[in-house]
Formats: sequence, C-alpha cells, structure tokens
Amino acid sequence: METVEMNSVSLKRPRSEDDVANADEIKRQKILEKSKAGNNSGQSIENVTEHPEDTKSGIIPNEESEEQEEEELEDSDEDGDPESFADMMKHGLTESDVGITKFVSSHKGFSGILKERYSDFVVHEIGKDGRVSHLDDFSVPVDDEDPSEETFTVLSDEDKQRLEELQLFKNKETSVAIEVIEDTKEKRTIIHQAVKSLFPGLETKTEDRDGKKYIIAYHAAGKKALANPRKHSWPKSRGSYCHFVLYKENKDTMDAINVLSKFLRVKPNIFSYMGTKDKRAITVQEIAVLRITAQRLAHLNKCLMNFKLGNFSYKNHPLKLGELQGNHFTVVLRNITGTDDQIEQAMHSLREIGFINYYGMQRFGTTAVPTYQIGRAILQNNWNEVMDLILKPRPGAEKGYLVKCREEWAKTKDPAAALKKLPVKRCVEGQLLRGLLKYGMKNIISAFGIIPRNNRLMYIHSYQSYVWNNMVSKRIEEYGLRAVPGDLILKGATAVHIEEGDVHNYTIHDVVMPLPGFDVIYPKHKIGEAYKEMLVADNLDINNMRHKIRDYSLSGAYRKIIIRPQNVNWEVVAYDDPKIPLFATDLDKLEGKPLPVLPTDGKFRALKMEFSLPPSTYATMAIREVLKMDTSIKNQTQLNTTWLR
Repeated sequence: METVEMNSVSLKRPRSEDDVANADEIKRQKILEKSKAGNNSGQSIENVTEHPEDTKSGIIPNEESEEQEEEELEDSDEDGDPESFADMMKHGLTESDVGITKFVSSHKGFSGILKERYSDFVVHEIGKDGRVSHLDDFSVPVDDEDPSEETFTVLSDEDKQRLEELQLFKNKETSVAIEVIEDTKEKRTIIHQAVKSLFPGLETKTEDRDGKKYIIAYHAAGKKALANPRKHSWPKSRGSYCHFVLYKENKDTMDAINVLSKFLRVKPNIFSYMGTKDKRAITVQEIAVLRITAQRLAHLNKCLMNFKLGNFSYKNHPLKLGELQGNHFTVVLRNITGTDDQIEQAMHSLREIGFINYYGMQRFGTTAVPTYQIGRAILQNNWNEVMDLILKPRPGAEKGYLVKCREEWAKTKDPAAALKKLPVKRCVEGQLLRGLLKYGMKNIISAFGIIPRNNRLMYIHSYQSYVWNNMVSKRIEEYGLRAVPGDLILKGATAVHIEEGDVHNYTIHDVVMPLPGFDVIYPKHKIGEAYKEMLVADNLDINNMRHKIRDYSLSGAYRKIIIRPQNVNWEVVAYDDPKIPLFATDLDKLEGKPLPVLPTDGKFRALKMEFSLPPSTYATMAIREVLKMDTSIKNQTQLNTTWLR
C-alpha cells in the first residue's frame, strides 16, 4: 500500500466541505448515525505518531534485501506540486470518515505548525523496566577476543565485493582467493579474522599457489550459514545478543534495519526490537542483534548517514515486540496563535483529563481506498472484492508507476501485464499480482497469502479500529465522560460489567471498549446493540467472528477509551528563524552542540511539549486534543499548507 507523507502543515481553521458518501457506506450511516456529531472544531495537523503493532514477534521476517534501484524508485517522486497534491487528496479520508468526531476538553482550539522540521518530533522508547532510551555513550565494551581495528581495513573494496557475491550466492564461484601481499603470520591472521567476522557463513584456509600465499574463502555450511551466524566463532562467556541504542533521523525502523543488515552483510531477521518508530522524526530505541560484535556495529557510525549506534551491551536474550512500557515524546508546534491562557487550559486538560484513545488516521491509509474496506471484505470472505480494492484504479495521490499498473489491470485483468508496469515489486500490489500469476485468478486466497502475514493482518486490524473509533464516539455522545452501569472495566485481564451499585467506584479512565472478536464481551447498554448493528450493516455476525482461515479469525481485545499522558510538561518559546532547532537532541548533546540563543520577544512563538504514552496509543490524537484540529491529510492539504522540503 502506498503512503504519502506531508512535510509540514499550517494549522488554520478550514472551510466546510460536503463529502459524497460511497454507496456501500450509505446503509451503514443510516444505521449508525442518526445524527452526525458536530463537535469537530476544525483545525488540522500532519499525521504523526508512534506506530502501534499488532504482531506477536519483534523479529523481522526472514526476507532477502531488495535491490537498490527499487529503494531509489520508492524514495523518489515523494514531493510534488502542492496544488496538484492538494487536489488529489480531495479523495482522501477525513477524521469523521473513520469515526473520529469527539473531544473531551472545553478550551478553544488554536493554530500551529507541526514538523516544520522533522527534528521537531522526537520519540524516546521506554523499556519494560521504565527506563527511557537515550543515546549517550559511543564506547565499545572491552573484549580481548574482538578483532583488531585493522580487520575493518585490511580487505580492498574489490575483495569485499567478491566476498559479498560469494556469501550471497550471487555467482557460480565456490571460493574466493585473496593474495597475501605482505606475507606474515600476523597479516594472514588479520585477513582470516576479517573474512569470518565481516562475512558470516564463510570459512577460510591458507594455500600456496605458484610460490605465493593465498587466503581461500568458501562456504562453511551451504545457504543456511548466512541466516545462522557462526556459533563456534562466538565466545561462550559473552551474551549471544548485542543490544544497542539506535538513534535515527527521518527513516522508519524497518528501513533502518534493512540498511544495517546490508552494511553488515547479514539477513534482517537476526535483528529484534520492541516497537517500530516514525519515519519523519528523530527516534531513539533499543535494538538487539544476534552474534554481531559491538565493535562491528560501532564501526558503522563512520559510514552511515542519519543513524548513530551506541550504548552497547551483551545479553542472552533478544527483544520482543510489545514488551516496552511506551514512548516519551518531545514535540514542537511552531508559529502558534493561541493565547497564553488558551495554551494553559489545553495543556492542563491534557494532563488532568487526557484524550480520546482513537486509532489515528495513518491506521486507515491515505488513498481513496481505506485499509478498513479491504479488511471488511476479508472478513466477509469476499475475495474478488479484496482483489479489486487492492488493484483497481483509484483517485488520489499515488506514484506514477502504480497508476499505470492499476490502469493496465483494469484494462486487461492480466497479472503479468500489470506486473510489467510495476518496477517496484515488493509493494502489496506487486506481491498480490505475483500471487495471481502463480496461483491463478480462481485461487485468490492463495495469491493473497503471498503478501507477508503482518501486512495481511493490518487490513483486518484496520477494520477493528474503524469499528472501535465509531463506537467510542457513540459512547461519549450517549453517556459523556463518566462511568455508567453496563460499561466494561478490566479486572486483571478479564473484562467485567459495571453494576449499578458499583458505578461510584469507577471513572471514565477505568472504562474499556472491545475491538470486535470471538473472545470479548460487549457493553450492556445502547452501545452493545450499536456494535451488533454496525456489523450487521457490514454483513458480519458479531457472534461468529471466527474465519475459515485461522489467520483472519478475530479474537478481539479491550482498549481504554481515555488515555491520560504521564510526565506532561510544556513551555512557550519565542524565535525568529523557523529553521533553528528549539531543543537539543541526544546527538547534539553528545557532540557538544550549543543551542542557538533564543530572543525573549521573537517574531514567532512555539509550544514545546513533552509527554509519555503507553504502547499502541497515537501521539497525533493527544496533539489533536490540544489544538482541536482534524488530523487527516485531506483537511491538511486543503488548508494553507507549507512545503519546506
């Protein structure tokens, strides 16, 4: 699925606009919304948040690295003429399309610019022990068994290229011979160490050829050697996993790990992490990697752009997705218009009451075909609809090659012909077309199964999120910000209903709402019936959420409806230059960079705020509550959008 990321947006009050509902939505709207909530006071902001995860493993799928030309194609053509982009995004979603309609605070909204610089949005991971990840140490643990620094320079670029091709089975060669120019035992030892440490899976031996010494590199254990780093080369006294802090700028976690794996010449699946982080931000998080030395990792600091690695340690365990406590955010909203009193009211409300725990806009995609519609078709077992929704032409902002691919598909329904129009094959559309080519048009289920599992599950999780958002808006509209009989609360991991006699023991902060599934219960008031009505409108049975394909059976879950951020702090600062940083990052502090001196009475004002959120909550929704704005790209691009990059 293609995503479009805006660089910065000016948050001003938008003009009203009537949207034409799709035919398949009209039935739903009649059942669900006798009166649409009008509590949307109309600011707008860029989609920015920590990316929640629904998968159970933090280990990256074992997939081959993609070719560089594909990466360049995907990274290119992301910016465009603002007017044409805004025109295309008229077909996108607004918040009300995905059930985001309510606010909890009473203050008046105000305007500002978020992510005028990506460094205005910083995320620090909070580990399961409550420790906030910081990059503050570049030193490498001392280990007598680590190879010398010369290991990293002894091989020529040509040698490294040949060894990489051998390691990755890119040619028919069974070995690579490296001539030892200065023939000493020490020199040969360094070359042996360099090959084995830099190219896991290769073994070495020394041979005499025509009176000259050669180091011969060859495969130790076939193709599995690359995926399983050499066990016998790792000291028994050292933990098998090197944990480190990854500081990255303007790159998402998966892309960063793919880059690291490419430079280290290993497969990405030997890395693990606790959560994925934003692209357009500065993020700091812990990563673990199997049997790669801190020395090798630290060496990457000399050659990687927009990454820094540090705080190295060896441990006996990888990281698991979801075992973090949350994330700490530092956010700057520039050129704010709110009065000091408005800002104080907004931030006090955020700290004392919190915000509605909606799933943010990026959960639902950015094009005219929302991800929840595909999820609904999967749950309905309507596979022709799934195929059509993913591949059919759609209005809105997309890369040119995808537009051509969709047009070819609509014209010919020929997977091979459509694939020829698609230079980037790893996108969802390319994967589905490859599946159709392999399994045929009469076996769409198997063809769809070619798409990685996490991507497939994203669609049905999007549908669950869509239902949850709509139901929470109805719950708040119906009963306000108080606990009522029939609401659900958690006792341990078990959901129970609030009884009439116990209602005084609970507040809105205790109340949870279910994501639909076969293993949840529903509220015992009007909202319980509303869940059933919404699923009936979507031709689904709330009492039968098991799918004939096990992966698509929804067990459900519970989610708090109001989140109160922790560690909330804020200040208003004045500045003149929109390009200067307004706070120091971890890297700034490590490098001793001083902050610019800010004027006491500058041309502009900015709101700098900090807060901590639990996993799977969206920072955008907290910012939405402060500014009283709409976070959809559709609304953003129809405002006074500033394109600075």
